[in-house]
Amino acid sequence: MGRLGRLRRLLARRRPKLVSLRTTFVVSFAAVTAAVTILVGILSYSSAARLVRVDQQSVFSQVVQDVRDEVRQHEMVPEDFSSSRPGHDLVRPARTDVQVLGAQGQIVDHGNPVLPVTSHDKAMALAQTAGKVVQHKDVLVDSDLFRVATVSLGDGRGAVQVAQEFSDTEDLLRTLQQRTLILMAAVVVAAGLFGWWLARRITRRLVILTSAAEDVARTRQLGIEVPVAGLDEVGRLGRAFDRMLGRLAQSEEDQRRLVQDAGHELRTPLTSLRTNISLLRRIDELPPATREELVADLSQEARELTDLVNELVDLAAGQSDTEPPQRVDLADIAEEVVGLAKRRTGRQIVLHTSGDTTTDGRPGMLQRAMSNLVENAAKFDREGRGPIEINVTGPARPGTVRVEVLDRGPGIAEGDLIRIFDRFYRAADARSLPGSGLGLSIVREVAMAHGGAPFAFRREGGGVVIGFTVGGGIVKSGAV
Repeated sequence: MGRLGRLRRLLARRRPKLVSLRTTFVVSFAAVTAAVTILVGILSYSSAARLVRVDQQSVFSQVVQDVRDEVRQHEMVPEDFSSSRPGHDLVRPARTDVQVLGAQGQIVDHGNPVLPVTSHDKAMALAQTAGKVVQHKDVLVDSDLFRVATVSLGDGRGAVQVAQEFSDTEDLLRTLQQRTLILMAAVVVAAGLFGWWLARRITRRLVILTSAAEDVARTRQLGIEVPVAGLDEVGRLGRAFDRMLGRLAQSEEDQRRLVQDAGHELRTPLTSLRTNISLLRRIDELPPATREELVADLSQEARELTDLVNELVDLAAGQSDTEPPQRVDLADIAEEVVGLAKRRTGRQIVLHTSGDTTTDGRPGMLQRAMSNLVENAAKFDREGRGPIEINVTGPARPGTVRVEVLDRGPGIAEGDLIRIFDRFYRAADARSLPGSGLGLSIVREVAMAHGGAPFAFRREGGGVVIGFTVGGGIVKSGAV
């Protein structure tokens, strides 16, 4: 027991924890939203940063090109670019610094801030060709980054330095990046909250349905109401579950009633059998006539008990779906029933058919129902004042066939017509006749299983008409 207990505890620890559908939905929704938001944020920031950098580079390149064109077209000296000279020729865009170098590379007009002068810049000041350019990237001036281009004036007259600050642009892009990240985080959090609210709204009815199923499993009470509404899949599931519980409850009730009724009906023949068996102990003391009567009584009770058990089995199996449905002709089935009934009863049986008598059904069940009707007619019309008639007519509507069995027996009282299809019900004037009261109940079950219904009414001139209709499709039913 110690090893078994340790094994159970080990398995319990290894058992995976259940994750609710709501949690899965929230996590999935948040993950998808986060992935989409991050992707869009990265693409948006990259596009915006690229556009800003390209624009700044384009502005700087255009200023440098304007200076080159100017110095190539005109002989210009450093004083022409002085910021203090009224009407100077160079337009200074925003975040653009201009510094003028003399013939020896010295600063004639410093920029704001002052730009560093390298040997390459001094070489441009001494250059003989106007418009030559040397560029410097990532020049650090007073903790700010600049890009610098030095343009020669030609003939050793000096040079002009044009610088553009781009550290401010990078600061702006970093700010944009931070705000993009904050916005992305806010969107993910909002998506998670919205996903939680949506999942709670969607799964609330599933939780109710699960609770109902757990209550059924715990209490075994099938009459629990499932309060699920809606026109979506969850609503359909709830209604289907409610119908399933109703069918199971009805099936359970039918089984309980069948067992109770069967027990009640079996008591009488079993009691009689026990009584007669007790007499068998004294059979030597009984006169011959009494012995014959006792044996005949035992034989009759054994037959009745066998018939009752067989009909109970047929009634319980009649609701099963093991027999596959197929296209059948009820006229052909009626012919087989007529031939079998003639051999069993020796009665004259007449079959009338008209119209299309084909439908979808289970031939074994239909044959059993017809046989029960014919046997019932032969049993109650014992004098045989007229032939037993079978009418198979179709269709009253597409796929519907009507089966009637007519006899000239004593008939049925009006008060009994509505109850003759109940299980074990037998009219007062029929209780002395052999039978269990299950034959017509089987007819009702077969008819309802085939989308039809049984019927019975008194026949003019004496006798009764009992039958059933089939059609409307095979009805899947549970156990009896």
